[in-house]
Amino acid sequence: MFTGIIETLGTLVEVKKDLENLHLTVQTPLTSELKIDQSVAHNGVCLTVVSKTESSYTVTAIQETCLKTNIESWAVGDAINLERAMVLGARLDGHIVQGHVDQTGICTEIREAEGSWYYSFEYEPSLHNITIEKGSITVNGVSLTVVNSKANSFSVAIIPYTYEHTNFHAFKVGAQVNLEFDVIGKYVSRLHGLRL
Repeated sequence: MFTGIIETLGTLVEVKKDLENLHLTVQTPLTSELKIDQSVAHNGVCLTVVSKTESSYTVTAIQETCLKTNIESWAVGDAINLERAMVLGARLDGHIVQGHVDQTGICTEIREAEGSWYYSFEYEPSLHNITIEKGSITVNGVSLTVVNSKANSFSVAIIPYTYEHTNFHAFKVGAQVNLEFDVIGKYVSRLHGLRL
């Protein structure tokens, strides 16, 4: 379980293909605090630490994860948003994030707004995921508030701190991102669908 508050950026230093799996090695100052078998969210994707050195650690993405996320587009040198699992008893600064990406989306617009930025995203509506105005959404693991919610698109407003301390500063129009929709909204949507 995560909160969507990014702790740091890591650098992807190696990608190895193994049948349908990808072994991803990430370099970060957090490495010394990690243990084998811990969960870490990588651009919103929950992956398990399977090995580590002094300065880097490795996780494995299986075929199911590759199909639902943008992991296969990651390349050596990419900056990755990192968040360790939340600690029970600590403040929940973002929202409840599972690290289970629902689908990918595409950045359709980036607009500067005199000290902040608006990012707009579109996603395939056939999976029946929804956003609501002022609801929560996770984009590449970052907990954000939805503005301009529509049937298959939404926008978010980014403050300078988030822009500088996540990989949002590297986004370009056309970038593919990982989306995790609000878990409460998913349950409500599912229950509503069962009653129709």
